[in-house]
Parts: sequence; structure tokens; C-alpha cells
Amino acid sequence: QVQLVESGGGLVQPGGSLRLSCAASGTILRIFGVDWYRQAPGNQRELVASITSSGITNYADSVKGRFTISRDNAKNTVYLQVNSLTPEDTAVYLCNADAVDSLWGRRRYWGQGTQVTVSS
Repeated sequence: QVQLVESGGGLVQPGGSLRLSCAASGTILRIFGVDWYRQAPGNQRELVASITSSGITNYADSVKGRFTISRDNAKNTVYLQVNSLTPEDTAVYLCNADAVDSLWGRRRYWGQGTQVTVSS
């Protein structure tokens, strides 16, 4: 089936930047829309950015102008460039993909997440 692996998180100072990656592998036939979520301790999971198969993007108001989602279909990878980070951006960032698998058909898949910590 499809596996999603996020990477690129880490500890960064306020105002800093990171580039998160969500790489898909496995028996993939096609990947449709991909979303980035984040979840901070004690908070609900929040949708922060989405990208369709044709590259149309959408962002939560809290990250507009600071985050950029993009995709490289040849690499089955979606990126999230996060800039001007604040402590309020601290969370586990997870990707969710709407994908077609050769064995299971079309379904949504989650990665395990990558931790982003913004602190001085």
C-alpha cells in the first residue's frame, strides 16, 4: 500500500524557516489532493494547507503569506515551505494524501508526522 513519510522538521528560532517534505512510496497508481495538518499538544488537528492534483492551493488564514505548499509529481513528494515561524507554529506536522493504491484502491493515507519546534 501507500506509505507517507514526512521529514524536515526541527528546532528553529522565531522568524526562521523550514522546508517540510512528504514523500509517498509503495504501490502507488496516482496521488490526488494532499493536505498538510498540524497538531499541538492539547489542540485539535488543524488543516494548514492543501494542494490539488492540478496544483491549486489553499491555506488556513493563520499561515497565509508565510507557508507555501508545492508538489513534485515525478517524485511523489509534496513540500511545505514554512517561513516567519512563531512559537504558535510549534506542532507535529502531518501530511494526508488522497491516493490510489494498486491493491486497496482509492483511499486516504496519513504519515507519522514531523515535529516543528519554534523557540529561542
